Amino acid sequence: MIIEEVVTHIDQIDPKILESTHKEKIYLESSDLVKRIQRVTTDHGKEIGIRLKEAKDLQAGDVLYMDEKNMIIIEVFPDDLLIISPRSMHEMGTIAHQLGNRHLPAQFEEDQMLVQYDYLVEELLEQLEIPFSREKRKVKQAFRHIGHSHD
Repeated sequence: MIIEEVVTHIDQIDPKILESTHKEKIYLESSDLVKRIQRVTTDHGKEIGIRLKEAKDLQAGDVLYMDEKNMIIIEVFPDDLLIISPRSMHEMGTIAHQLGNRHLPAQFEEDQMLVQYDYLVEELLEQLEIPFSREKRKVKQAFRHIGHSHD
């Protein structure tokens, strides 16, 4: 089976339909969400080819196939993350500036900044005394580097 487009997102499906449908999952690393072409295997052993026509990242919860009885859903493995919780705008600006200089991609959930674990960033946070924790957490989308050069 070759998948060329995302059918829908699991959040858009009627809960009654969702409850009565057999679900197969494709488990991906968050870094694989940006790949338009890949070969994967569902948790039921079915091989699937993904060749997306549209240049759009996959997301956790995307439904790649659906009929009356079955659906195939994207599930993402948890990432090893630093969850940064600055107490003030000053702390937020300081850490954002430091991480930006390192071109480190970040995501934001409510008032928390999420970055992939890096021992140097952990040491920096400790040195700056900015509150953080280290957690395994699922992210909905890939950490994406923004193209930039110092010209």
